[in-house]
Amino acid sequence: QVQLVESGGGSVEAGGSLTLSCTASTVTDKYAMGWFRQAPGKEREGVATLPRLFSRRGGTHYAASVEGRFTISRHNAKNTLYLRMDNLKPEDSAMYYCAASLRDPVVLRVADFDYWGQGTQVTVSS
Repeated sequence: QVQLVESGGGSVEAGGSLTLSCTASTVTDKYAMGWFRQAPGKEREGVATLPRLFSRRGGTHYAASVEGRFTISRHNAKNTLYLRMDNLKPEDSAMYYCAASLRDPVVLRVADFDYWGQGTQVTVSS
């Protein structure tokens, strides 16, 4: 079982940027990886995902609300997943969670991910 630890959250003004990191306790190439977020009073939602290295899934997938602004990437040698967030908007404010799955998940579906970090807070002011 993999343990995940997020970092890099903080408070920024609208239009600013942040990069989140997720460090895993083991190698990440056998996992599908994803970033999810949850704002107060709302359901957890998918933000971006990467498939397993051997998956038939093509590559990255993004929620429509972040397409063109967020970039997900993975550094396998460091067992680390990243989420670069540019042109942040107030509606991006949420707790951001790193997640992992041993199978091919339906992209952005919370129930298909098995392991979760504790989250890192992102707050974007107007």
